[in-house]
Amino acid sequence: MQFGDRVRELREQFGITQKELAQRLDVSASYVNKVEKGRLQFGDFPSAKFIHRLAAELNADEDELLLLADKVPEGIRKRIQERPEAFRRFAELDDRTMDRLLDSVD
Repeated sequence: MQFGDRVRELREQFGITQKELAQRLDVSASYVNKVEKGRLQFGDFPSAKFIHRLAAELNADEDELLLLADKVPEGIRKRIQERPEAFRRFAELDDRTMDRLLDSVD
């Protein structure tokens, strides 16, 4: 799923229009429209601060939105910096092995 698609889905679930969301976030309705349609120019990409406010307004998972926007949440970034080799090895696992490992952690 793309970031904009998820934003639209959340907004619609919340039952508000693009204009209403824009007013709550203090941005233009055209910006919300561009976000949802994935038509932002390089300098217009949503900031982590905007995504934080967006998640709060839509009662959404901030980490999910950050990841969909190709931004690594601060807590994950910090942990990766502390243990880069562990994350590198985890990323190299195939899905089946990764699922088994996660099951063993639960």
